[in-house]
Amino acid sequence: MSKSITNFIEKYFLHFNAAALVDAAKGYEAQLNKGSKMLVSLAGAMSTAELGKIFAEMIRQDKVQIVSCTGANLEEDVMNLVAHSHYKRVPNYRDLTPQDEWDLLEKGLNRVTDTCIPEEEAFRRIQEHIVKIWKDAEAKGERYLPHEYMYKLLLSGVLEQYYEIDIKDSWMYAAAEKNLPIICPGWEDSTMGNIFASYVLKGELKASTVKSGIEYMTFLADWYTDNSKNGIGFFQIGGGIAGDFPICVVPMLYQDMEKPETPFWSYFCQISDSTTSYGSYSGAVPNEKITWGKLDIDTPKFIIESDATIVAPLIFAYLLEM
Repeated sequence: MSKSITNFIEKYFLHFNAAALVDAAKGYEAQLNKGSKMLVSLAGAMSTAELGKIFAEMIRQDKVQIVSCTGANLEEDVMNLVAHSHYKRVPNYRDLTPQDEWDLLEKGLNRVTDTCIPEEEAFRRIQEHIVKIWKDAEAKGERYLPHEYMYKLLLSGVLEQYYEIDIKDSWMYAAAEKNLPIICPGWEDSTMGNIFASYVLKGELKASTVKSGIEYMTFLADWYTDNSKNGIGFFQIGGGIAGDFPICVVPMLYQDMEKPETPFWSYFCQISDSTTSYGSYSGAVPNEKITWGKLDIDTPKFIIESDATIVAPLIFAYLLEM
Protein backbone atom coordinates (compact mmCIF):
# COMPACT_ATOMS: atom_id res chain seq x y z
CA MET A 1 0.00 0.00 0.00
CA SER A 2 1.07 3.61 -0.52
CA LYS A 3 0.70 4.54 3.17
CA SER A 4 -0.69 7.91 1.99
CA ILE A 5 -2.88 8.40 5.08
CA THR A 6 -0.12 7.30 7.45
CA ASN A 7 2.36 9.67 5.77
CA PHE A 8 -0.15 12.52 5.73
CA ILE A 9 -0.85 12.16 9.45
CA GLU A 10 2.85 12.06 10.34
CA LYS A 11 3.54 15.15 8.23
CA TYR A 12 0.66 17.41 9.23
CA PHE A 13 -0.68 16.20 12.61
CA LEU A 14 1.92 17.96 14.74
CA HIS A 15 0.20 19.73 17.64
CA PHE A 16 -2.61 19.55 20.20
CA ASN A 17 -5.21 16.81 19.58
CA ALA A 18 -3.65 16.04 16.21
CA ALA A 19 -0.30 15.30 17.87
CA ALA A 20 -2.06 13.25 20.57
CA LEU A 21 -3.61 11.18 17.78
CA VAL A 22 -0.18 10.43 16.30
CA ASP A 23 1.34 9.64 19.70
CA ALA A 24 -1.53 7.29 20.54
CA ALA A 25 -1.28 5.52 17.19
CA LYS A 26 2.47 5.04 17.60
CA GLY A 27 1.93 3.80 21.15
CA TYR A 28 -0.68 1.30 19.91
CA GLU A 29 1.76 0.12 17.23
CA ALA A 30 4.54 -0.26 19.82
CA GLN A 31 2.30 -2.43 21.97
CA LEU A 32 1.61 -4.81 19.11
CA ASN A 33 5.27 -4.88 18.08
CA LYS A 34 6.34 -6.05 21.53
CA GLY A 35 3.78 -8.83 21.55
CA SER A 36 1.11 -7.16 23.69
CA LYS A 37 -2.56 -7.73 22.99
CA MET A 38 -5.11 -4.94 22.60
CA LEU A 39 -8.66 -4.49 23.86
CA VAL A 40 -10.79 -2.02 21.91
CA SER A 41 -13.96 -0.70 23.56
CA LEU A 42 -16.79 0.71 21.45
CA ALA A 43 -19.29 3.10 23.00
CA GLY A 44 -21.77 5.42 21.34
CA ALA A 45 -23.17 4.36 17.99
CA MET A 46 -19.92 3.49 16.24
CA SER A 47 -21.49 0.56 14.38
CA THR A 48 -24.25 2.78 12.99
CA ALA A 49 -21.47 5.21 12.04
CA GLU A 50 -20.17 2.32 9.88
CA LEU A 51 -16.88 1.90 11.71
CA GLY A 52 -17.02 -1.68 10.48
CA LYS A 53 -15.66 -0.57 7.11
CA ILE A 54 -12.22 -0.22 8.69
CA PHE A 55 -12.56 -1.97 12.05
CA ALA A 56 -13.27 -5.28 10.32
CA GLU A 57 -9.85 -5.04 8.66
CA MET A 58 -8.23 -4.31 12.05
CA ILE A 59 -9.74 -7.60 13.27
CA ARG A 60 -8.69 -9.53 10.17
CA GLN A 61 -5.11 -8.27 10.51
CA ASP A 62 -4.94 -9.24 14.21
CA LYS A 63 -4.54 -5.67 15.43
CA VAL A 64 -7.24 -6.17 18.05
CA GLN A 65 -7.53 -9.28 20.22
CA ILE A 66 -10.66 -8.58 22.26
CA VAL A 67 -13.58 -6.14 21.99
CA SER A 68 -15.79 -4.60 24.65
CA CYS A 69 -18.93 -2.99 23.29
CA THR A 70 -22.45 -2.01 24.15
CA GLY A 71 -25.33 -4.20 23.07
CA ALA A 72 -26.23 -1.48 20.58
CA ASN A 73 -22.87 -1.75 18.81
CA LEU A 74 -23.12 -5.54 18.84
CA GLU A 75 -26.45 -5.57 17.00
CA GLU A 76 -26.26 -2.38 14.94
CA ASP A 77 -23.38 -3.69 12.85
CA VAL A 78 -25.59 -6.66 11.94
CA MET A 79 -28.55 -4.36 11.33
CA ASN A 80 -26.49 -2.33 8.90
CA LEU A 81 -25.48 -5.57 7.18
CA VAL A 82 -29.08 -6.65 6.53
CA ALA A 83 -30.93 -3.35 6.11
CA HIS A 84 -28.46 -0.72 4.86
CA SER A 85 -30.55 0.45 1.89
CA HIS A 86 -33.50 1.13 4.19
CA TYR A 87 -31.57 3.48 6.48
CA LYS A 88 -32.45 7.16 6.16
CA ARG A 89 -29.95 9.94 6.68
CA VAL A 90 -31.27 13.17 8.20
CA PRO A 91 -28.53 15.80 7.68
CA ASN A 92 -30.73 18.55 9.17
CA TYR A 93 -31.37 16.62 12.40
CA ARG A 94 -30.59 19.68 14.54
CA ASP A 95 -33.60 21.44 13.06
CA LEU A 96 -36.18 18.72 13.68
CA THR A 97 -39.29 19.63 15.67
CA PRO A 98 -41.03 17.25 18.09
CA GLN A 99 -43.60 16.69 15.33
CA ASP A 100 -40.84 15.79 12.87
CA GLU A 101 -39.50 13.26 15.37
CA TRP A 102 -42.97 11.78 15.86
CA ASP A 103 -43.39 11.45 12.09
CA LEU A 104 -40.15 9.45 11.93
CA LEU A 105 -41.42 7.15 14.69
CA GLU A 106 -44.66 6.52 12.81
CA LYS A 107 -42.62 5.56 9.75
CA GLY A 108 -40.70 3.01 11.83
CA LEU A 109 -37.50 5.04 11.72
CA ASN A 110 -35.51 5.24 14.97
CA ARG A 111 -33.06 8.16 14.85
CA VAL A 112 -29.42 8.02 15.95
CA THR A 113 -28.16 11.59 15.43
CA ASP A 114 -28.24 11.95 11.62
CA THR A 115 -29.15 8.35 10.79
CA CYS A 116 -32.46 6.54 11.16
CA ILE A 117 -32.50 2.77 11.67
CA PRO A 118 -35.51 1.09 9.97
CA GLU A 119 -37.38 -0.96 12.57
CA GLU A 120 -39.05 -3.48 10.27
CA GLU A 121 -36.08 -4.28 8.05
CA ALA A 122 -33.41 -4.13 10.79
CA PHE A 123 -34.89 -5.14 14.14
CA ARG A 124 -37.55 -7.58 12.95
CA ARG A 125 -35.38 -9.36 10.37
CA ILE A 126 -32.89 -10.20 13.10
CA GLN A 127 -35.58 -10.97 15.68
CA GLU A 128 -37.20 -13.64 13.51
CA HIS A 129 -34.01 -15.67 13.39
CA ILE A 130 -32.34 -14.91 16.75
CA VAL A 131 -35.46 -16.02 18.66
CA LYS A 132 -35.20 -19.45 17.02
CA ILE A 133 -31.57 -19.70 18.11
CA TRP A 134 -32.45 -18.71 21.69
CA LYS A 135 -35.26 -21.27 21.82
CA ASP A 136 -33.14 -24.04 20.28
CA ALA A 137 -30.41 -23.44 22.87
CA GLU A 138 -32.92 -23.50 25.72
CA ALA A 139 -34.49 -26.73 24.44
CA LYS A 140 -31.03 -28.32 24.54
CA GLY A 141 -30.31 -26.97 28.01
CA GLU A 142 -27.55 -24.72 26.63
CA ARG A 143 -26.62 -21.21 27.70
CA TYR A 144 -24.45 -18.67 25.87
CA LEU A 145 -23.21 -15.11 26.17
CA PRO A 146 -25.01 -12.49 24.03
CA HIS A 147 -22.22 -12.18 21.46
CA GLU A 148 -22.05 -15.97 21.10
CA TYR A 149 -25.69 -16.00 20.02
CA MET A 150 -24.92 -13.29 17.46
CA TYR A 151 -21.99 -15.34 16.18
CA LYS A 152 -24.30 -18.35 15.76
CA LEU A 153 -26.74 -16.15 13.86
CA LEU A 154 -24.08 -14.82 11.48
CA LEU A 155 -22.30 -18.11 10.89
CA SER A 156 -25.56 -20.03 10.31
CA GLY A 157 -26.03 -18.24 7.00
CA VAL A 158 -29.73 -17.50 7.58
CA LEU A 159 -29.17 -13.77 7.10
CA GLU A 160 -27.33 -14.04 3.78
CA GLN A 161 -30.59 -13.49 1.88
CA TYR A 162 -30.74 -9.99 3.34
CA TYR A 163 -27.13 -8.79 2.93
CA GLU A 164 -27.04 -5.23 1.60
CA ILE A 165 -23.37 -4.33 2.11
CA ASP A 166 -20.12 -6.10 1.34
CA ILE A 167 -19.62 -8.69 4.07
CA LYS A 168 -16.00 -7.51 4.49
CA ASP A 169 -17.38 -4.24 5.91
CA SER A 170 -19.06 -5.97 8.86
CA TRP A 171 -16.80 -6.05 11.91
CA MET A 172 -19.12 -8.51 13.63
CA TYR A 173 -18.78 -10.98 10.77
CA ALA A 174 -14.99 -10.59 10.86
CA ALA A 175 -15.11 -11.19 14.62
CA ALA A 176 -17.39 -14.21 14.24
CA GLU A 177 -15.04 -15.80 11.71
CA LYS A 178 -12.17 -15.49 14.21
CA ASN A 179 -14.35 -16.29 17.23
CA LEU A 180 -12.92 -13.10 18.69
CA PRO A 181 -13.63 -12.67 22.42
CA ILE A 182 -16.24 -9.97 23.03
CA ILE A 183 -17.38 -8.41 26.28
CA CYS A 184 -20.86 -6.89 26.07
CA PRO A 185 -21.81 -5.40 29.45
CA GLY A 186 -25.34 -4.09 29.93
CA TRP A 187 -26.63 -6.06 26.92
CA GLU A 188 -30.09 -6.00 28.46
CA ASP A 189 -30.67 -2.36 27.45
CA SER A 190 -30.12 -3.07 23.74
CA THR A 191 -32.94 -3.73 21.30
CA MET A 192 -32.20 -7.47 21.22
CA GLY A 193 -31.92 -7.42 25.00
CA ASN A 194 -35.34 -5.79 25.25
CA ILE A 195 -36.78 -8.34 22.83
CA PHE A 196 -35.30 -11.21 24.84
CA ALA A 197 -36.79 -9.72 28.03
CA SER A 198 -40.21 -9.59 26.36
CA TYR A 199 -40.05 -13.34 25.67
CA VAL A 200 -39.10 -13.93 29.30
CA LEU A 201 -42.09 -11.86 30.41
CA LYS A 202 -44.35 -13.88 28.11
CA GLY A 203 -43.02 -17.10 29.60
CA GLU A 204 -41.53 -18.31 26.30
CA LEU A 205 -37.89 -18.16 27.42
CA LYS A 206 -35.96 -18.34 30.67
CA ALA A 207 -33.77 -15.41 31.68
CA SER A 208 -30.92 -17.84 32.35
CA THR A 209 -30.74 -18.88 28.68
CA VAL A 210 -28.59 -15.80 28.04
CA LYS A 211 -25.59 -15.61 30.34
CA SER A 212 -25.33 -12.59 32.64
CA GLY A 213 -23.01 -9.62 33.08
CA ILE A 214 -21.34 -11.34 36.03
CA GLU A 215 -20.51 -14.22 33.72
CA TYR A 216 -19.01 -11.71 31.28
CA MET A 217 -16.77 -10.43 34.08
CA THR A 218 -15.61 -13.92 35.01
CA PHE A 219 -15.05 -14.70 31.31
CA LEU A 220 -12.93 -11.55 31.01
CA ALA A 221 -11.02 -12.33 34.21
CA ASP A 222 -10.00 -15.73 32.86
CA TRP A 223 -9.07 -14.26 29.46
CA TYR A 224 -7.00 -11.47 31.03
CA THR A 225 -5.15 -13.90 33.28
CA ASP A 226 -4.36 -16.19 30.34
CA ASN A 227 -3.26 -13.41 27.95
CA SER A 228 -1.44 -10.77 30.01
CA LYS A 229 2.07 -12.23 29.92
CA ASN A 230 3.29 -9.58 27.47
CA GLY A 231 0.76 -6.93 28.46
CA ILE A 232 -2.73 -5.97 27.33
CA GLY A 233 -3.50 -2.47 26.10
CA PHE A 234 -6.80 -0.61 26.41
CA PHE A 235 -8.04 1.50 23.47
CA GLN A 236 -11.26 3.22 24.45
CA ILE A 237 -13.59 4.82 21.91
CA GLY A 238 -16.00 7.06 23.81
CA GLY A 239 -16.97 6.46 27.42
CA GLY A 240 -19.70 4.63 29.25
CA ILE A 241 -20.07 1.01 30.28
CA ALA A 242 -18.14 -0.37 27.29
CA GLY A 243 -15.02 1.10 28.87
CA ASP A 244 -15.93 1.22 32.56
CA PHE A 245 -16.78 -2.48 32.80
CA PRO A 246 -13.69 -4.18 31.34
CA ILE A 247 -11.06 -1.83 32.79
CA CYS A 248 -12.17 -2.89 36.29
CA VAL A 249 -11.05 -6.48 35.76
CA VAL A 250 -7.49 -5.58 36.82
CA PRO A 251 -8.24 -4.22 40.32
CA MET A 252 -10.82 -6.97 40.76
CA LEU A 253 -8.19 -9.63 40.09
CA TYR A 254 -5.44 -8.33 42.34
CA GLN A 255 -7.58 -6.79 45.10
CA ASP A 256 -10.69 -8.98 45.34
CA MET A 257 -9.10 -12.19 44.05
CA GLU A 258 -5.90 -11.35 45.95
CA LYS A 259 -3.65 -11.94 42.94
CA PRO A 260 -0.97 -9.24 43.34
CA GLU A 261 0.94 -10.61 40.34
CA THR A 262 -1.82 -9.34 38.03
CA PRO A 263 -0.26 -6.78 35.66
CA PHE A 264 -1.80 -3.36 35.06
CA TRP A 265 -3.12 -2.45 31.64
CA SER A 266 0.03 -1.83 29.59
CA TYR A 267 -1.35 1.02 27.43
CA PHE A 268 -4.32 3.33 27.67
CA CYS A 269 -5.91 5.65 25.13
CA GLN A 270 -9.31 7.26 25.13
CA ILE A 271 -10.99 9.20 22.34
CA SER A 272 -13.59 11.34 24.03
CA ASP A 273 -15.33 14.70 23.88
CA SER A 274 -16.58 14.30 27.45
CA THR A 275 -15.42 17.11 29.72
CA THR A 276 -13.82 16.56 33.11
CA SER A 277 -16.49 17.39 35.68
CA TYR A 278 -17.69 16.44 39.14
CA GLY A 279 -17.50 12.66 39.35
CA SER A 280 -17.48 12.14 35.59
CA TYR A 281 -15.69 8.89 34.76
CA SER A 282 -15.83 9.29 30.98
CA GLY A 283 -14.19 12.70 31.30
CA ALA A 284 -11.63 11.73 33.93
CA VAL A 285 -7.97 12.07 32.98
CA PRO A 286 -6.03 8.76 32.81
CA ASN A 287 -3.99 9.52 35.95
CA GLU A 288 -7.13 9.16 38.06
CA LYS A 289 -7.15 5.50 37.05
CA ILE A 290 -3.83 5.02 38.85
CA THR A 291 -5.60 5.60 42.17
CA TRP A 292 -8.03 2.79 41.34
CA GLY A 293 -5.33 0.27 40.53
CA LYS A 294 -6.07 0.13 36.80
CA LEU A 295 -2.99 1.84 35.33
CA ASP A 296 0.61 1.97 36.50
CA ILE A 297 2.69 5.12 36.92
CA ASP A 298 4.59 4.33 33.74
CA THR A 299 1.68 3.07 31.62
CA PRO A 300 1.62 5.00 28.29
CA LYS A 301 -1.48 7.18 28.55
CA PHE A 302 -3.22 9.22 25.85
CA ILE A 303 -6.36 11.33 25.67
CA ILE A 304 -7.62 12.63 22.33
CA GLU A 305 -10.37 15.16 22.92
CA SER A 306 -12.22 14.97 19.65
CA ASP A 307 -14.95 13.22 17.67
CA ALA A 308 -14.40 9.45 17.68
CA THR A 309 -16.07 9.08 14.26
CA ILE A 310 -13.22 11.16 12.84
CA VAL A 311 -10.32 10.05 15.04
CA ALA A 312 -10.80 6.27 15.26
CA PRO A 313 -10.76 5.65 11.48
CA LEU A 314 -7.62 7.78 11.15
CA ILE A 315 -5.78 5.85 13.86
CA PHE A 316 -6.88 2.54 12.35
CA ALA A 317 -5.77 3.71 8.89
CA TYR A 318 -2.39 4.65 10.39
CA LEU A 319 -2.02 1.20 11.94
CA LEU A 320 -3.10 -0.51 8.71
CA GLU A 321 -0.56 1.62 6.80
CA MET A 322 -3.15 2.88 4.35
